[in-house]
Amino acid sequence: MEICKISLKLLLLRLVFILMQVLGCFCNNLTTFVFGDSLVDAGNNDFLFTLSKADSPPYGIDFQPSGGLPTGRFTNGRTISDIVDQALGAVSFPPPYLAPNASSNAILGGINYASGASGILDQTGTFFIGRVPLREQINYFEQSRSYMVNVMGENGTMEFLKKALFSLTVGSNDVLNYFQPSIPFLGEDKVSPTLFQHYLISNFTIHLKRLHELGARKFIVVGIGPLGCIPFVRALHLVPAGKCSVTVNTLIRGYNQRLVKVLDALNQETGLDTIFVYANSYNVVRDIILNYHKYGFENAKDPCCGGYFPPFVCFNGKNVNGSSVLCEDRGKYVFWDAYHPTEAANLIIAEKLLNGDQSVSSPINIRELYKL
Repeated sequence: MEICKISLKLLLLRLVFILMQVLGCFCNNLTTFVFGDSLVDAGNNDFLFTLSKADSPPYGIDFQPSGGLPTGRFTNGRTISDIVDQALGAVSFPPPYLAPNASSNAILGGINYASGASGILDQTGTFFIGRVPLREQINYFEQSRSYMVNVMGENGTMEFLKKALFSLTVGSNDVLNYFQPSIPFLGEDKVSPTLFQHYLISNFTIHLKRLHELGARKFIVVGIGPLGCIPFVRALHLVPAGKCSVTVNTLIRGYNQRLVKVLDALNQETGLDTIFVYANSYNVVRDIILNYHKYGFENAKDPCCGGYFPPFVCFNGKNVNGSSVLCEDRGKYVFWDAYHPTEAANLIIAEKLLNGDQSVSSPINIRELYKL
């Protein structure tokens, strides 16, 4: 009986796919596969045993589709990937891969594989226990791909994936782990910043090539932002108000420069049907922090929720005394908690990455990539 149900479901999905092909010109055809960390996690960590979760209020307080209830997003509203998808015409967001019955959405709009506390390196985030490293996220996509082949066939799947957007927002947790003395990294001795950058890039390159082998052709690769300016790092390194950690940001700039070179090389190697777009989140976020008044913000140093000092927890308790401090106007703060931007900041970042010039997104911007 169970086998019959599965066969019927596959048959229905094949019919849906055929209708999509016939009516494709009359409907939005955006498909997005999202990989990364808590900056774009849409709820995968809700299904894990982990210390890295955003499943309780006030997370999601401004997320309209849920009526202000938490969805597992690590901000008060939409993530950058949510906003980008909506701007490109999506009427719904790619569901988290670990959610029940998410597999069929692979051909209906995409899937979100991102996981809070995860990184490029498998060992990143071990302190938080449960998380899905980038390698495992791609394993999950490979399972989704097998599902697509069952519905569309191999040739149909390859044609379908050529048009899909693959976004990767990852690397921040690798850097944060590197600078946290309480969390061992590669044993007791920390490698040099240069070797660490090389180690990250070499591993990331392997993951990008694997996605390409699986059929990805339109890549959005988001660089690491200025983590030296986020409340967590500034508190950890005792950085004065209005300043950022030079040590942390210097390492990130070096990593991003190496990443740009790798993406340029991949664009040369992979042929005309593939394009890797570098999204320069570092410069965008840095400009917002430095010129926050220009963007309509009143605070670019404190988190709206959770306070400035450890343990940086953002939550609603049973009473006022048991709850985190929450700012009065979330739209006036750059940071939602000690790690993540507010929806207001995400809106600005997304708009710049969507429509910006080559100083923001190169060799083309995300909107141009989508139209290819």
